[in-house]
Amino acid sequence: MTTTYVKRAFKYRFYPTDAQAAELSRTFGCVRKVYNLALAARTEAWARQERVNYNATSAMLTAWKKTEELAFLNEVSSVPLQQCLRHLQTAFTHFFGKRAKYPRFKSKKKSRKSAEYTTSGFRFRDGKLTLAKMSEPLDIIWSRPLPAGAKPSTVTVSRDAAGRWFVSMLCEDPNIKPLPANDKAVGVDVGLDHLLTLSTGEKIVNPRHERRDRARLALAQRRLAKKEKGSANRAKARRQVAKIHARIADRRRDNLHKLTTRLVRENQTLVIEDLTVRDMVKNRNLARAISDAAWSEFRSVLEYKAAWYERDVGAVDRFFPSSKLCSACGALQEKMPLSVRTWTCGNCGVTQDRDVNAAKNLLAVGLTVTACGAGVRPQRRTPGGQSATKQEPPLREP
Repeated sequence: MTTTYVKRAFKYRFYPTDAQAAELSRTFGCVRKVYNLALAARTEAWARQERVNYNATSAMLTAWKKTEELAFLNEVSSVPLQQCLRHLQTAFTHFFGKRAKYPRFKSKKKSRKSAEYTTSGFRFRDGKLTLAKMSEPLDIIWSRPLPAGAKPSTVTVSRDAAGRWFVSMLCEDPNIKPLPANDKAVGVDVGLDHLLTLSTGEKIVNPRHERRDRARLALAQRRLAKKEKGSANRAKARRQVAKIHARIADRRRDNLHKLTTRLVRENQTLVIEDLTVRDMVKNRNLARAISDAAWSEFRSVLEYKAAWYERDVGAVDRFFPSSKLCSACGALQEKMPLSVRTWTCGNCGVTQDRDVNAAKNLLAVGLTVTACGAGVRPQRRTPGGQSATKQEPPLREP
């Protein structure tokens, strides 16, 4: 019997030679070109009420390579070109399934520069990775070892706006195993003053990574704005801005990984709120702070780590009044402005911390969902000291 392990991506930085950098840059450009050509062809077919699938675009790619205008596509490995067509097919699948918007064309300046290689497009031997069309292995900085005997199934090479090169290898990781089950459960309320507030009463400070570098970022952006468009100095200033953004993003990502790993290891059940962050950032006064807190990324990382270790993550309906509901008696307050951080329940007289109270309520309703198999939302009136509830359609499960 073959044991199936969790697949995990291991990302490393590498330093290409001039020849490797030129080859990869050509590959990025060809991937973008093929993706845009295929998207244009599918869009035209969509206007004619026709469906074009991956097989049709693959045949188109073969025909494009034979034309004089697109003959340069033969100069790079065919594997990343085929993979970008598969990615486009996935984008359309999500669109038809109403899980995403219509696919957009890739921009030379704004889109992520990457190329994906399958097993036929690279060789990994003795800890050295060599890509197709290259004679030398990549100079990879092995910041952490791959699992023993790991064999990458796909390799993705990318370059960020700051000019850093990365390689991501997807491997089966035998080290990821279900954690021993326990009876601990926690409600997690996200915020801005404190990044996370737990139902245990613990508050985790919000590092505000963007604020720490805001002055430096503003200075770099002002310098960029003064450079002549198309000049070498403007390109240099743009990379400086990108480096500051990259440093902010790296610190934020590192902090989120540490927090989520800790929460998943300590608790069997975690309950969060199903927030629509894309709508919340439309508030001009809070958009920067909400984006810096990265609530969506926190939830994404928490969910996939919980799946790794067989933990449970529940998401409570966004309209559940967790802040206005007294966790002691269930009385519902009529108004609760954001400026109110502590309040006293008029029904039972208990003084509540706004965030801790919300986390406790999230945990309570999350455990109710687990026990009953249905969503629970309190009535829109003060329930006279009792937590009167009504049944709703099932909540989204992880």
